[in-house]
Amino acid sequence: MSMPAAERAPGWHAVQQLLQRQAGVISRRQVLACGLTPSDIARKLRRKDWVRTLDGVYLNHTGDPTWLQRAWAGVLFFAPAALSHSSAIRAVVGPRWRAHDEAAEIELVIPARRTVTRVPGYKVRRTRELGSILVDASPPRVRLERAVLDVAASAGTDLAAIGVLADACQSRRTTAARLLTGIGERPRLRRRKWLTSILEDVAEGTCSTLEHAHLTLVERPHGLPRGRRQRRDVIGQRPFFRDVDYEEQRLVVELDGRLFHDSAAQRDIDLERDLDVAADDRDSVRLGWGQCVQRPCSTARKLGRILQLRGWLGQPEPCGPGCAVGD
Repeated sequence: MSMPAAERAPGWHAVQQLLQRQAGVISRRQVLACGLTPSDIARKLRRKDWVRTLDGVYLNHTGDPTWLQRAWAGVLFFAPAALSHSSAIRAVVGPRWRAHDEAAEIELVIPARRTVTRVPGYKVRRTRELGSILVDASPPRVRLERAVLDVAASAGTDLAAIGVLADACQSRRTTAARLLTGIGERPRLRRRKWLTSILEDVAEGTCSTLEHAHLTLVERPHGLPRGRRQRRDVIGQRPFFRDVDYEEQRLVVELDGRLFHDSAAQRDIDLERDLDVAADDRDSVRLGWGQCVQRPCSTARKLGRILQLRGWLGQPEPCGPGCAVGD
């Protein structure tokens, strides 16, 4: 279908550029700023070329909006506004970020001086810290480091907070050092001291929630030797990273989080890694959530015994009253 003559004007070209940049979403204010009229908008809506997704915000198709289109709609409706918290992380990491629910509310920040009416599907916070907003991002959002720290600080559990920090660093989109710098700029951040200690561990090589649990619940409180984390190794032609390597005792501890080790393909990779370790004249122990989180004291006692059998001269220590190490 050819374009109507009325839509060949220069203003329509600017509108099309905005629609392309904004995932098919545009605001009434933007359309009028391009030199078009309310009648032009009404004609688009009447012909169902556009549909109203929020008051004064239009989508260029009649189907359900995608997450990105909902995000753009919120930014334009509440403008000036920017994605924040989990929505800002989702905008950077993309739809494969496993911690994100695509149907969750879009989270936004607006200047502190403003008040807005609540709209279903959107959670709006006010902020005085506008320097962290990337206005040229698509959509506009707070900096990733700020979003990660906000989500970690408000997480419901310690493990959830650790997971946010570890996942962000594993994504390669930020680093523990940059997050620590971000904490240094926010003296009022909730759980600030605790988050700093977690990021210091991540900076030393603790790259997942389960690895951190092994370090802080099994190894450190029970006086076990400090393993080397995420050590790059090559067996044959294949490089890989050992989760925890007790080099002097020639013992490798592999930490298997359920999300990554429940498929047949991943199990095959795990078994191959164990075989490679054995071929390198080392022993391998594979631990999961139950061993590290639910039964850390019992695990420390057994791991300590394994290390002793391989030459460790130390002794596991009880972490407190009732610790299984002291039984």
